[in-house]
Amino acid sequence: MSFSSDVKTELCREPPGRKCCALAEAYGVLLYANAFTPRLIRVMTSNDAFAARLPRLFRRAFGLDFDELPAPAEGGKRSLLITDRDKLRAIFSAFGYDPDRSVAHHINLAVTESDCDRVAFLRGAFLAGGSVTDPARGYHLELATGHESVCREVRALLLEMGFEPREAVRGRNWITYFKKSGAIEDLLTTLGAPLSAMGVMQAKVEKHMANAMNRLTNCDMANADKITDAAAEQLAAIRAIEAGPGLDSLPQALQDTALLRIANPSCSLADLAQLAWPAVTKSCMNHRLRKLVELSRELKE
Repeated sequence: MSFSSDVKTELCREPPGRKCCALAEAYGVLLYANAFTPRLIRVMTSNDAFAARLPRLFRRAFGLDFDELPAPAEGGKRSLLITDRDKLRAIFSAFGYDPDRSVAHHINLAVTESDCDRVAFLRGAFLAGGSVTDPARGYHLELATGHESVCREVRALLLEMGFEPREAVRGRNWITYFKKSGAIEDLLTTLGAPLSAMGVMQAKVEKHMANAMNRLTNCDMANADKITDAAAEQLAAIRAIEAGPGLDSLPQALQDTALLRIANPSCSLADLAQLAWPAVTKSCMNHRLRKLVELSRELKE
């Protein structure tokens, strides 16, 4: 299963609560459903837990059943339908709509008046029209509805709850979305999916650790390249001196340093400083090697 499906399954573990919360959740489902018209309600889902939850939810919210349910063994996208006019009238009336008139969907704020009702409404919206990317690949959570006014009003609702969603249009759908991992974690926790929120957090920690390891590896590789380049320059300088006046012409400290570098061509300054007899500081070793390079340049000039 996808991460998004796992989130929906977690959200469905809690049974529908009080009738007001069930009504608010069903409202979110309907406004983000495939069809919510005076002639047809159609909710489509490929999530087993959500498909099993919907009949219980509508029975709790409206006291009625779907007219058509998917077969128990049916897989893929499944449709749950209500076409009975009396049922449709009861559902529309529950939200203050007159099904005999043209319906322009807006959120009836009376249904989302309390905090628990708002959470239930958003949970229903996510179950019907939401998705979230696997946090191992990226951070993106969205709610997609075919009603522009609903998208705008859901954004206002989320802003009142302390969230900062963005909006976009994709084809015939209006999208409310989040791109920040922290906001996704908070929203999933609020909706009732704390385990999924922890999954987002864990993926973020793993990414940070991987990035830190990459930075350390790149830093080590860069340092190794610097050591190799510096050692090559020092060895070339020592060979130039050896081919000219000879190493015997050098002061004893420089002569010892030249021989030490020849014997340890890949060692760092710190390692060479420890190998010297007597041991010297890294700064002292650096000064001696720089002096050898300067002497070779003077010979060339």
